[in-house]
Amino acid sequence: MAKKDQNKQTTVQKGVKFDIDNGPVFAADEVGVMHNPLKMIMDFRNVTPRVDIRNRNFQPIAIKHSVITMDPWTAKNLLDILKTNLNNYEKKFGKIKKPKALEIMEKEMKNNSKKSPNITNLSSKEIKDMPNYFG
Repeated sequence: MAKKDQNKQTTVQKGVKFDIDNGPVFAADEVGVMHNPLKMIMDFRNVTPRVDIRNRNFQPIAIKHSVITMDPWTAKNLLDILKTNLNNYEKKFGKIKKPKALEIMEKEMKNNSKKSPNITNLSSKEIKDMPNYFG
């Protein structure tokens, strides 16, 4: 195997040449999952606040997206692989729990939303039809 650079590898085997580009690492804070009749669409997002001491009017936020689409069969296989790996992880390291800081933030957001007079009451169908974001 000959390495061209850190992210790209070239391998020649039995008359077949493989160029593998591993691409940049992308760390996701959130993911949105949507679908249409032919595709599952996963929109991985990295949200990073920026500090700009020159501007006091707003806080800049950088949002990067990495969208992955796949057919439903491949998405189902991905789900099975994730379930297996998460089960193996929990057997080895213990149950995965929501971080305490996230629980506190969610509680604060819930309390603040009760006080707000501008909350839109969505029907269960409207909520069901919305993209599913977690992060």
